[in-house]
Amino acid sequence: MPNNRRRVTLKDVAARAGVSPMTASYAFTRPARVAAATRDRVRRAADELGYRPDAVGRALKSGRTHQLGVVFSEHLAYAFDDPAAARFLAGVAEVCVEQGRGLTFIPTRGDAADAGRVLSAAVDGFVLWTTAADDPVLAAVAEDPRPAVIQGGPGRQGLACVTQDDYGAALAVASHGLREGRTPVVISFPLDRDRSRMVTTGAGLPPHVPFPVTDARLRGYRTAIERAGLSWAGTPVVVVARNTQQDGAAAARDLAPGLAPGALVIAMSDELALGAHQALRETCPQAAYLGWDASPAGRRIGITSVTNSLRDQGRRCAQGALDPDRLDNREIPWTITGH
Repeated sequence: MPNNRRRVTLKDVAARAGVSPMTASYAFTRPARVAAATRDRVRRAADELGYRPDAVGRALKSGRTHQLGVVFSEHLAYAFDDPAAARFLAGVAEVCVEQGRGLTFIPTRGDAADAGRVLSAAVDGFVLWTTAADDPVLAAVAEDPRPAVIQGGPGRQGLACVTQDDYGAALAVASHGLREGRTPVVISFPLDRDRSRMVTTGAGLPPHVPFPVTDARLRGYRTAIERAGLSWAGTPVVVVARNTQQDGAAAARDLAPGLAPGALVIAMSDELALGAHQALRETCPQAAYLGWDASPAGRRIGITSVTNSLRDQGRRCAQGALDPDRLDNREIPWTITGH
């Protein structure tokens, strides 16, 4: 026979306990914000009504969900499609497995509901993928009592940060590529949360970029180009919307008409450099490529790249979010690999 019993809802628990549904929800997901007597009343109501799925029941009694939330300022599929993001998440997942924690993905959409969506997640702490300085999620998470760590920045009071010296690494890799007297072009990550695609020059870029990783790398490239006696203002730059090989190929096609035979394509990732190489290998076979993340695919075609362990960054972020006393705030070391 079918089970016609109606499922008990959180509203039922709230009504039995004499509290609002939001208070009942906070008793489960954010117990520190609910008075002890109220939490006990909600617990008794949940017990009486049979509203106690195992995970929620444990969270209600212990104040812990045993879940770590990962906040992505990208489309959720990016976490699986982008090799760099996948390596970072592998490091986060390793720590969760070691410590017996679950992993909850919390994607953002760039709308007004982002902050509430993140804060309502039933997690014990947050790991944030790098985002823009004006992202409202930053302020919301920084003010939340749960520990939070961001990869790559921006830095914010209340948020720990695990990162590397993007400016120094960008300066070093660009200087390395420019030693052969090549003419540089740049393929850049997005400049802001609008992710507007742009074909411009160094002169057309804003003086400050909200994405800290993009800002630091552009400044490093600029310093290297100017130290080589070249014009940053006249250097062609394509700003892509996404970090994909398809975007890198499209950027390269925009740059192709003005490329010198021995061009130096300075890309902010191996994915972008791989796409550019695919688009230019027949029309500009003598071009050289700089990337970032030292991917196996990039190494196979000779891309000179910055090596930095995103897996290690993921581990450090997860460890810091689960146990803030263990957080190592030192920068992740980097090296240059390739030709």
